[in-house]
Amino acid sequence: MTPLEIYLQDLREIRSTGAGVKETSYYPTLSNLLNEVGKHLNPRVRCVINLANRGAGLPDGGLFTGDQFQKASDAEPLPGQKPARGVIEVKSAKDDAWVTADGEQVSRYWGSYRQVLVTNYRDLVLVGQDAEGNPAKLQPFRLADSENAFWAAAQHPRSFAERIGARFEEYLQRVMRHAAPLATPEDVAWFLASYARDARARIELAEHPSLATVRTALEEALGLKFEGDKGEHFFRSSLVQTLFYGVFSAWVLWGKQYPPTSKARFNWYETARYLRVPMISKLFHLVASPLELEALKLTEVLDWAGLVLNRIDRASFFKNFQESHAVQYFYEPFLEAFDPELRKELGVWYTPPEVVKYMVERVDTVLRQELNLPLGLADKNVYVLDPCCGTGSYLVEVLDRIHRTLKEQGQDDLTPSDLKEAAKKRVFGFEILPAPFVVSHLQLGLLLQNLGAPLSVTPASSRQGRQDGGVTHAPERVAVYLTNALTGWEPPKGPKKQLTFWELQEERDAAEHVKQNVPILVVLGNPPYNSYAGIAKMEEERDLSEAYRTTKEAPTPQGQGLLIQSEVSRHK
Repeated sequence: MTPLEIYLQDLREIRSTGAGVKETSYYPTLSNLLNEVGKHLNPRVRCVINLANRGAGLPDGGLFTGDQFQKASDAEPLPGQKPARGVIEVKSAKDDAWVTADGEQVSRYWGSYRQVLVTNYRDLVLVGQDAEGNPAKLQPFRLADSENAFWAAAQHPRSFAERIGARFEEYLQRVMRHAAPLATPEDVAWFLASYARDARARIELAEHPSLATVRTALEEALGLKFEGDKGEHFFRSSLVQTLFYGVFSAWVLWGKQYPPTSKARFNWYETARYLRVPMISKLFHLVASPLELEALKLTEVLDWAGLVLNRIDRASFFKNFQESHAVQYFYEPFLEAFDPELRKELGVWYTPPEVVKYMVERVDTVLRQELNLPLGLADKNVYVLDPCCGTGSYLVEVLDRIHRTLKEQGQDDLTPSDLKEAAKKRVFGFEILPAPFVVSHLQLGLLLQNLGAPLSVTPASSRQGRQDGGVTHAPERVAVYLTNALTGWEPPKGPKKQLTFWELQEERDAAEHVKQNVPILVVLGNPPYNSYAGIAKMEEERDLSEAYRTTKEAPTPQGQGLLIQSEVSRHK
C-alpha cells in the first residue's frame, strides 16, 4: 500500500468509530504519513507531534532531520532545538487551510520558525518566505475541494491514491527539503525534476489547441510522427523537459551576468530573452506564454521552480558545476529523476569525458598524420558533424581542441574570432530532441564565453525586423540544429513544404543546407543505441539506415541504433 492509501484508510477508520475528536484524533495518522515519506530522504526527516513552547506558542508538530536526534544514552537531551524543516499547524477537515495560513497564530510561528506547513488533512499549504524574505504561501496541495468530497475519496483510498499518490508524495518531499541548503547540482536537478513531473502530470490531463499546434509543427520540422500512447508520452515529456531546461539554461546565463553577491533575482518569465536560437525561443513562447500557461496550469509550477533557483547558493553551485561537463552534473541527474523509463528507451546515457577526449584526439591525429592537415581539426577546410549530438559533449571537445591548436600556433589575437567562426560555420551538430538541444546550446555558449569568444545577443523580435539593407541583425548562434539526422540529405523532388512557423522553417532549411551542400569530412559522436517505439520512421530514414548497414570496408554495425564509430571520411 502507498503512503496516501494508508493515510486515507486510517483517517476513514478513525472517523468511522464516531468517538474521535475532529482535529487531534488524527494527529498520529498525519505523523505516520510524514514519517513514511521522510524516511526516504537524505537526511531523513521525522515528524514530532506537540512541540514545547519556545516563545511563539505550541505548534502541533515539527519536522526534524536525522542529525537532530541524539544517539541513545542516559544523558539529558539537548534543550530547545528548533525543527530544521519547520513546524506544522493542523486544523479539522471542515476548516479552511488558506484562512488558517493567513491567521495570527501561523504568523507567530513563521516569525520564529520561518516555515509552517498548514493542513486540514485535505489541503496543505506551505508558508515560507519570498525572494525579499517576506512570508508567502509557496506551495499548496489539494486532495479534495470540500470536506464531503474528501471523506468520499477516503472511501476508495486505493483508486484515489493511484491517481494522485505519486504527486502527493513528491509534494511532501519538496516540503521537507524546502528549508535545506541548496548548493549542489544534484539537489537542484532533483527539485527541478520534481516540479517537471508535476508539470507533466498536469499537461497529460490537458487537451488544448496549443498542444496540437506544437505537435504538428515539430512533426513537420523533424519529418517524423508521434504514434500511439508512447508517442504522445514522448511528445509531452519533451515539451516539459524543454520548458525546464530552458528555464535552467536561462538561469545559468543570467548567473553569468550577476555575481553571487548581487541582490538581483532571476525571473523565469524572461527565459526566452536568454535563449539565442529563434526556433527554441518560439517553442518556449508557444508553451510558456502567459495565456498558454494559464490554460495548461503550469504557471504555478514554474513559479515554484523560479523560487528554488533564486534560493540556490550560487557561489557553491558554480564551484561544483563544471560547465564543460554539464551533462553528468545536471542533465543526466534531471532525466534520471524526471523520467528514467524514457531515458532508458531513448538510450540517453552519459559518455565519459575520457572517451570523448580520446575519440576527438584520435580524429585530430588522423587528420594531421594521414590526411596531411597540420592543424588537424583547426584547419579551416575541415568540416565536422556529430549527427546525434545530444547535449554537445563531442562538439565541446572539438572546439576545445581547436582552441588549443590555435593557441599553440601563437595566434592569440585571432584565436577568439577563429574559434567563434568554427563554432558557427564548421562544427555542426544535429539533434532530434528539443531538451538536449537546449543543453547543447548552453554548453557551447558557455564554452565560447569562457574562452573569450562570446556570442552576440542582439535580439531579433520579428522576422521582418531581422534584416536591414541585406544585413542580418540576429543573435549569433552555434551550428547546432534541431533536425532528424536521417532525413533531408537529398533535395526535395517537388516544391519544399512550408512549415507552420517560420522559426522552425529556418531551422530546417539551415540543417538541410549542411546536409546537401557542406563537404563534411569528419563524422563522430555516440548516437543512441536504441530506437523509440513512439516515433514512426519516414521512408527516407529507413532507406538511409539500411544503406548505412551495407558496409564495404568497415565491420557491419550491430544493434538497433546507428552506433556510429568515430571516423574520418572523404567527402567529394
